[in-house]
Amino acid sequence: MTDHETDHEPDHEKTQTADSALLRNARAHALAARVRLMAFDVDGTLTDGGIVIGPGGELFKRFSVRDGLGLVLLQQAGIRVALVTGRNSEIVSQRARELKIETVLQGVADKAQAMRDLCDQEGLTLEQAGFMGDDWPDLPAMQAVGFAATVPDADAEVRRIAHFVAGAPAGAGAARELAEFVLRAQNRFESSLGRFDGRTA
Repeated sequence: MTDHETDHEPDHEKTQTADSALLRNARAHALAARVRLMAFDVDGTLTDGGIVIGPGGELFKRFSVRDGLGLVLLQQAGIRVALVTGRNSEIVSQRARELKIETVLQGVADKAQAMRDLCDQEGLTLEQAGFMGDDWPDLPAMQAVGFAATVPDADAEVRRIAHFVAGAPAGAGAARELAEFVLRAQNRFESSLGRFDGRTA
């Protein structure tokens, strides 16, 4: 390699990459603006995916307090929040009670159908719903709704179809980042923040 050669991509390729990222973000922003129901997978999305199991079964999962506030903020903004998981766990039920999440679907084999049913119950279209997941069982639901989100360490196929990929890890800020993105897309971020810093009523 000569003094004038580099291993960097050409400027026009950098520009194309940047333009593509901007377009992707703009589309995600537009889709998030329509969300009235936001559903979340639990293991690997609201947690880091680890499960501690003892002789009597599941012992504990680790949740993020910041993620929890994100889900509360969505609800305060009038966005319905649901938990949709393939496992059954009293720990999940307890966490939902703490966050006042009324819609908790556990042991769900068909998450896409669960989303269709939820939308029917709420009088919403699938385009008005979002789903955040991390692995193959979440793909049908993510493909069914109008806004699909995921975490940075999700399976590659999940990241490929997602409109929004959080930068923060699963169970450590990803759901909070998603919540703030949705609030900004709906011009509700400042009013949500105002509840805490006193800038707005």
